[in-house]
Amino acid sequence: MQSSSLPHRTAVAVLLTVGSLFAANHVAARLAFDDQAGLLLAVLCRSGLALLALVAFVLWQQPRLRLAPGLAKWQIILGLLIALQSLCLYSAVARIPVALALLIGNTFPILLALLTWLLGGPPPTRRACVLMGVILCGLVLVLDLPAWLSSSGRITPAWRLGVGFAFAGACLFACGLWITEHRLSALPGAVRSLYTIVIVFCGMLLAGAAGLVPGGMNPPASGSGWLALLALSVLYATAFSVLFICVPRLNMARNAPVMNIEPVASLLFAWLMLDQVFGGMQLLGGAVVLGSIVMLAYSRRA
Repeated sequence: MQSSSLPHRTAVAVLLTVGSLFAANHVAARLAFDDQAGLLLAVLCRSGLALLALVAFVLWQQPRLRLAPGLAKWQIILGLLIALQSLCLYSAVARIPVALALLIGNTFPILLALLTWLLGGPPPTRRACVLMGVILCGLVLVLDLPAWLSSSGRITPAWRLGVGFAFAGACLFACGLWITEHRLSALPGAVRSLYTIVIVFCGMLLAGAAGLVPGGMNPPASGSGWLALLALSVLYATAFSVLFICVPRLNMARNAPVMNIEPVASLLFAWLMLDQVFGGMQLLGGAVVLGSIVMLAYSRRA
């Protein structure tokens, strides 16, 4: 409700904080992976703590948890998509610079617009098409493709895999958003989020027990790795809880693009904690991508 919305500056400050917490979570994840922590273990810890926070919220709100006929299959699909998206994004973070992984992952608005059009929705506007093209050009600069094409030895298998995982994560997230908007929009957010995180948590347990991801449940090699795992779990659960509780008062239709602070914050945190730096041309490309994504988000809402 507009009457209960937070003041604009307060809402922006909350979203900037949440985006920065999500960015710090990914940097902590990279620290854990560098200490031999498994992907499944990281997602399991993250989703487990977020699940506890969400259960507390649901017990407080006491929404109706029963799903209407026909929604269960879409809820299961959504949970599986988010589980795979989490694995893909963390797999990218483990292989390429954190900010690069998040920039590629944040191209999901393009994929969502194209998916909506493909499935019978309205086509992207001319303005949206131009912005999508600008985003792709910016990604060419961020990925430093001209330099790599002139010196193919710099393209490592880990780099290819990292970029591929980041793009796959963007595709999965776009599909999840389409299902949320077009198949589960009638479901209360608390219920949808609860079931989604339950599926992610159980999926990680089952994948770990079945050995589907080699080394996926490996513990960190040292105390610093365990500390990084704890940090990524607390950071994610805190950001998730603050966003979830405050979202009705944040006027997301107007302020959601502020969340694109995440790649920028990750660039700063990765520089401080991981010594990951970008060249001038890559920074320019990142600014082009980020600015175009914000403009695309505002134009879609308009």
